[in-house]
Amino acid sequence: MEFFFNPFDNLLCILLGISFTVWITSLLVFIIVPAIFGVSFGIRRLYMKTLLKVFEWATVRLERGAKENNHPLYKPYSNAIIAKEPTSLEEEIKEIRRSGSNKDLDSASEFEMSDIFYFARRGVESIMDDEVTKRFSAEELESWNLLTRSNYNFQYISLRLTVLWGLGLLIRYGLLLPLRVTLAFTGVGLLVFLTSLIGLLPNGRIKNLLSEKVHLMCYRICVRALTAIITYHDSENKPKNGGICVANHTSPIDVIILASDGCYAMVGQIHGGLMGVIQRSMVKACPHVWFERSEVKDRHLVAKRLSDHVDDKTKLPILIFPEGTCINNTSVMMFKKGSFEIGTTVYPVAIKYDPRFGDAFWNSSKFGMVNYLLRMMSSWAIVCSVWYLPPMSREEGEDAVHFANRVKAAIARQGGLVDLLWDGGLKRDKVKDTFKEEQQKLYSKMLVGTQEDRSRS
Repeated sequence: MEFFFNPFDNLLCILLGISFTVWITSLLVFIIVPAIFGVSFGIRRLYMKTLLKVFEWATVRLERGAKENNHPLYKPYSNAIIAKEPTSLEEEIKEIRRSGSNKDLDSASEFEMSDIFYFARRGVESIMDDEVTKRFSAEELESWNLLTRSNYNFQYISLRLTVLWGLGLLIRYGLLLPLRVTLAFTGVGLLVFLTSLIGLLPNGRIKNLLSEKVHLMCYRICVRALTAIITYHDSENKPKNGGICVANHTSPIDVIILASDGCYAMVGQIHGGLMGVIQRSMVKACPHVWFERSEVKDRHLVAKRLSDHVDDKTKLPILIFPEGTCINNTSVMMFKKGSFEIGTTVYPVAIKYDPRFGDAFWNSSKFGMVNYLLRMMSSWAIVCSVWYLPPMSREEGEDAVHFANRVKAAIARQGGLVDLLWDGGLKRDKVKDTFKEEQQKLYSKMLVGTQEDRSRS
């Protein structure tokens, strides 16, 4: 048999080998090694500033093109609520009665037909401007960031902008996505391998030190896999051992965002598949708190496990997201009280993402985890700010619900988020009867109070 040597095949192999070597070397020198030592060359922030200038130029061109072509420009909306002065049920019903034919409120009967208009109006307002549903959809941008998914009202206006969008698509999927996937597999692979090795060491100071170093290194690599640009504020308030760190929840990557600046003990349900492999390897090196599916519903067991953890001051602070679900970066919803029933110091943290570079919100009812991560890695970047708030403790006579609301209000105020009392679980469940009964009780008290006032007079 005769073999023919093709010099072009040899040249192609050499070029592929050189390209692979350059690729790996670049990853090591500019990303992985700096992540190991926790340093940055400032490339990501330069990249962010460049993107902002491009977005600004694109938005100006978009508005100019719409004006020149007499094209109705897209109309972005905001998910923010226009705040109004809070009024009680009694005040609003009295206002309705004043506007009616019966001006003498003192001689009013226990019930007036005009009272129905209050409940009818509130019902229509809830349908037209639902405070809950809008918190589980991506927030619309006022400017265009060359991601069609970030502004659904974008329409073709000029050839130049379309070419620019196509170029951005090529950069994101042809260059950034392969780079980020490589970094993600590197970070997760190192986390599983190194934590498994550390798990073989005897418990002690050396094991804890190595575990913290490995976790920080791997999370920082994963942060770079998202091109995450994070600004941390007030680091003197960072959570300490024996405490609980609570934060608002927008995305599963909230864990990576916080853990790349400090080590935490994670709390969650035990999973199977790849996630289960990661959990089992992590718990060998660090005392994370994982629960079986049957254990999660046992509130007393969960509280006991968490209490035992925080009582040991040598263990890392617990990281918890009390909302229990992801909210779309505009609001903070009701905190579950379980985390606040434990008598320990709570370290609030506020996280706010900049949606101009990519939408970090995970709509779990619409996108699976793989699809969501693909969207994250094909965005321009993940830019966010993290505020460490002063530690808070439960005051004397204060119950867990009021303590949770006080912490939630502080997080919302610092992050510029809307503070809502609704339970985030309403995106899957119906409104509980207790909410309806509460309004009925308020109305009943108002009627009874009116009757008693007339009796005294």
